[in-house]
Amino acid sequence: MKLTVLNVAYPLAPVGPDAVGGAEQVLSALDRALVEMGHRSIVIACEGSTAAGTLVSVPFEVGILDEAAKARAHARHREAIATTRRRWPVDVVHLHGIDFQSYLPDNGPTLATLHLPLDWYSAEALRPARPDLWLHAVSQSQHLLVPDGAMLHGPIPNGVDFDALARPHAKRNFALVLSRICPEKGIHLAFEASRMADMPLLVAGRVYRYETHERYFRDEVLPRLDRRRRFLGPVGFIRKRRLLNAARCLVIPSLAAETSSLVAMEALACGTPVVAFPNGALPEVIDHGRTGFLVNSLVEMAEAMAAAGSLDPETCRAEARRRFSLEKMIAGYMDAYHALARLGHGVSAVA
Repeated sequence: MKLTVLNVAYPLAPVGPDAVGGAEQVLSALDRALVEMGHRSIVIACEGSTAAGTLVSVPFEVGILDEAAKARAHARHREAIATTRRRWPVDVVHLHGIDFQSYLPDNGPTLATLHLPLDWYSAEALRPARPDLWLHAVSQSQHLLVPDGAMLHGPIPNGVDFDALARPHAKRNFALVLSRICPEKGIHLAFEASRMADMPLLVAGRVYRYETHERYFRDEVLPRLDRRRRFLGPVGFIRKRRLLNAARCLVIPSLAAETSSLVAMEALACGTPVVAFPNGALPEVIDHGRTGFLVNSLVEMAEAMAAAGSLDPETCRAEARRRFSLEKMIAGYMDAYHALARLGHGVSAVA
């Protein structure tokens, strides 16, 4: 059964091969897979995005991302979804934004992927009344935290493109952070740990134009930069791959309950161990003492950064290939698409 799937990105972040966020990377992988499988893929995303299928571009907010900017973006998304559904016979709408309820179609088979911690969503968003609106988590750990009364289908774990990432490279003596630059990601803690470990640190990521993000960058990141601790800004896929393959370790100082951590999976696919606080799904991703270290303090983080060179890159690669399959992730979404499409055509979802 050939499908027409409409993937709808978070309104304030572009998608494509060089996307920064995990949700945007998952969307791009699904868009490519749909096209390669002969389905029609349509993507609604802001200006600056690219797609393998048909891109429906909406204006990009260039100023501060305050509530007024969000309201404008939501209105544009609602109109773009309605226009797209009038133009094409969409079988399934797939929503990826944390704010999906603000532009949720009134009817029709719809999948909403909960890329972020469940307690960041409203209680109403997690309790859909429609049988053709399915919600799901991106890891088993995230799924187990489902609040009372929420209605989630089984999780579809994230996966990464091992073959595209793996480019063996001689390890260099630096630690790496790849992240959005915002308070909950704890970037300042990685700077402190790198000083304690006497190890150079490179930080790559985007500062989105939220007032709290810009203030955090100004107050907590810029003052900590020096010759051995550098901020690279956002990097595209090719440069990201080079950094991940060359780094001694990837550091994830996140203070949030990470729902899956695509970047940790990417690092392991590149043979690079991961040092992280054990928040959210990170203990699912990191095998402590084999593919990285789970730490509980800055002292432990610094010690782990120094010890990361003792871990075997080939073990990291083997575990990534065994556990974080992009093909398995795509198959999970395709199963969900087909089941929802059958609902839309009046056929049992389990037929």
